[in-house]
Amino acid sequence: SVLPSPAPPGLPDRFRMFRSCEWEVLERSLNILQASDFYWGPLSVGEAHAKLQREPVGTYLVRDSSQGNCLFSLSVRMPTGPVSLRISFQEGYFRLKNWFSDCVVQLLELVVAGTRNNPLHFDEMGGTPLV
Repeated sequence: SVLPSPAPPGLPDRFRMFRSCEWEVLERSLNILQASDFYWGPLSVGEAHAKLQREPVGTYLVRDSSQGNCLFSLSVRMPTGPVSLRISFQEGYFRLKNWFSDCVVQLLELVVAGTRNNPLHFDEMGGTPLV
């Protein structure tokens, strides 16, 4: 068992305590996310859904999760309206359904490529597949 280290400078205080090896993954992934044009930071689910409501189906954004046990959420404009899916972080990997990566942006690239041939189904989406 490793004693969690305090948050290094530059990472938001809202992140729970992680093992020191996870901080490197988090910091690198957050830096890449902040350089992207789809990361909105501390945006509420309501604000995210309002922004996506006016966008074409398939438009997405990543935001800080309001759920205490999750770091990020993926909000997507579906045919029935916007939905939000939690991106979990466990043992140094970001996870969304069956996909995982040590980088949120790479995870999203895997999901986008993978759902072209094999749509995802989430309970949150009421049976509508994510493509």
